[in-house]
Amino acid sequence: MTDFDELGPGERELPAPHQSDPEESLDEIREAALRAGLDAYELSEDDLSALNAEPEPLVEEALPTLAIIGRPNVGKSTLVNRIIGKRLAVVEDRPGVTRDRVNYPAEWAGRDFMLLDTGGWEKNVTGIDLSVAQAAEAAIDLADAIIFVVDATVGATATDEQVVRLLRKADKPVVLAANKVDGPQGELEAAALWNLGLGEPYPVSALHGRGTGDLLDAAMAALPAEMPEVEVVEGAPRRMALVGRPNVGKSQLLNKLAGENRVVVHDLAGTTRDPVDENVEIDGQPFVLVDTAGIRRRVHQTKGADFYASLRTQTAIERAEIALVLMDASVPLTEQDTRVISQVTEAGRAMVLVFNKWDLVGEDERFLLERSVDTDLVQLTWAPRVNLSALTGWHTNRLMPAVNLALSSWDQRISTGRLNSFLGELVAEHPHPVRSGKQPKILFGTQASTRPPRFVLFASGFLEPTYRRFIERRLRETFGFEGTPIQISVRVREKRRKR
Repeated sequence: MTDFDELGPGERELPAPHQSDPEESLDEIREAALRAGLDAYELSEDDLSALNAEPEPLVEEALPTLAIIGRPNVGKSTLVNRIIGKRLAVVEDRPGVTRDRVNYPAEWAGRDFMLLDTGGWEKNVTGIDLSVAQAAEAAIDLADAIIFVVDATVGATATDEQVVRLLRKADKPVVLAANKVDGPQGELEAAALWNLGLGEPYPVSALHGRGTGDLLDAAMAALPAEMPEVEVVEGAPRRMALVGRPNVGKSQLLNKLAGENRVVVHDLAGTTRDPVDENVEIDGQPFVLVDTAGIRRRVHQTKGADFYASLRTQTAIERAEIALVLMDASVPLTEQDTRVISQVTEAGRAMVLVFNKWDLVGEDERFLLERSVDTDLVQLTWAPRVNLSALTGWHTNRLMPAVNLALSSWDQRISTGRLNSFLGELVAEHPHPVRSGKQPKILFGTQASTRPPRFVLFASGFLEPTYRRFIERRLRETFGFEGTPIQISVRVREKRRKR
């Protein structure tokens, strides 16, 4: 396991290519000979695709942002779920469930946009509620247009009127949604909201979908007709997910990396319930950070908000390119920690292990803790490790070298000629054991894809799991691949029958 606690920024790089031109020529000759030898074997269309795989280009586009604003418990997240057509936003029948601003991709009438869910805004609040209100105000500044949600059954409250003042000050297009309207009586109650001075109130029922079409038509008209085009370049922001069990300091680390308070931080475990995408620049590099809700012990044992938060955390891992797995260094490694690591590995994402709160570990205890971690994570010797304190910022400057190393490994591609030369040398030194009088041979190898590196080996017989692990270990020793899982699949092929 690579330990970046002993290294400064920029001190680790991937090994420089050591091949000379003659060696490359020999590799190409060997590749051509081995590939020609495959003609004697039965190959499927899928096999041929794997042999000729090419990386796919990444494409992104800039979209207008529509923010959902309102006081607590007026149905903002329910409306978000109705608009996006999925139950992604956390919904419970009590106020204050949503705490951060959360982006969701959405579409209406053929137009794509980003939907920004926010926590309920309140005046004269303290503690975590103050942080939630500040996040909602930041969302107003970020949005291109706003849907202001009011509970029609209650009518305009003093808090609603305070929100109206905020919206007027922001000078953004606003569409007024009168929520919880289920019939003619509700429409009469919604009409009273004309008094807010924001124009026509659109009566809707976010729960049942009533009137949401007219509301979205008005919202699309409020969004800018044209957005500035953003050219997708090779240096586009990488997606980084911060994952771990609750209260290990994920939000605190996000704020430290961002250089400002972007998300709500509180001593209360489970403060974050939605993944929060944040565009930040770290050491001059652009990143999209996804701060995720803490993963509980078992998804089927969780309830309500925690249940949906756990599901969305898995989604955040799958959407990311690299995951920073945060663990609390001041307490022993738990089953929840190892479960999070397994989720990241199974998703095939680059990974850095981050031991937060290292400043709480005594000098005499650190050596014993390192030994314990090495034992518990013996299968993860390939994962870079950083010990830091998100609270004080201690050693956070050592995070980026580990991240860059892991991403470089995740992107790394080995030429087919070099790979087969490597396999030839490996088999010559350590051939597969003979089983039942037969010894399987590796006929050809190719790297089918990157992100994560996936290798396909064509063999004349079954390769045992222990031998596959041996190949993986030698791949890492030769080519690095630190910080990324490696996937190796074996395709057993028989020779063509002579006619």
